[in-house]
Amino acid sequence: MAIRETTSADGTTLVYRTFGSASSRPLVLIHGWAQSSRCWGDDVLADLAEHFRVIAVDLRGHGYSDVPAFGYDDSANWAADVDAVLTAEAVTSGAVLLGWSYGGLVICDYLAAHGTTAIDGVVFVGAITSIGRGEAGGKVGAAMRAAIPAAMAEDPATAIGALGSFGTALTGPIDDAPGKGAWSQTLFGASLSTPPRVRAALFTRAVGHDDLLRTLDVPALVLHGTADAVVDVSAGEHAAALIPGATASYWEGCGHGPFVEDPQRFVDEVRAFVVGIDGGVPVGESESAAITS
Repeated sequence: MAIRETTSADGTTLVYRTFGSASSRPLVLIHGWAQSSRCWGDDVLADLAEHFRVIAVDLRGHGYSDVPAFGYDDSANWAADVDAVLTAEAVTSGAVLLGWSYGGLVICDYLAAHGTTAIDGVVFVGAITSIGRGEAGGKVGAAMRAAIPAAMAEDPATAIGALGSFGTALTGPIDDAPGKGAWSQTLFGASLSTPPRVRAALFTRAVGHDDLLRTLDVPALVLHGTADAVVDVSAGEHAAALIPGATASYWEGCGHGPFVEDPQRFVDEVRAFVVGIDGGVPVGESESAAITS
């Protein structure tokens, strides 16, 4: 594992971590709202790194990246951030972008600005693809609705209560699986360590990417839990219906963090999707596939 940094177009320093062989296909992991590159968990990162050159990004305002005073409402900044990381890693082709939650929106921001020249595929995990009132691709679930606006408060008690009200929405039930309770605390800690003004600013923009999805010319996997209380499953269904030839995997009873609830299945499905890119049917020549369980 290596910790690296680069500078985005507006001067923001971005920190990211790399895993795996430099000769493998790049898999760029983009976390969600009020999280960091540590959200994926060490075991998932290690398993993915057996197959891919994993690049796990801390978005602006999150993790160890810079926290600029403004600019979170500008899609161009998010697009430039992804582009800066790809440029720093000399990735000009063959990459797969994987975004969780708000990370799906960041992927769309990038594709809208830079196209798919460097990209062979995209994976949306419990993701939004648009944001703003009336945007079907940005529909949030009951847990997220209940937490807003208190989750953005500067008062610690208010913010802790609101973020704590997510309960197990990010992880699924905290059972006897080794390390799952610690993983849950890592996710909760990342939410609290993301500055309140950043938590709030990410919701101040309105952008629709439906036209982008309708014309997406690389394979896409939409992976979403049917019991997701943070991003409603209908947001994933909306994206899958728009993207030509998309593969949709709906995990029955799963919440907002499929990679937490079933790490091995998550790694297996991502790997199978990428194998399909290498040897599958060209985009647009097959019907949208749905995998449910």
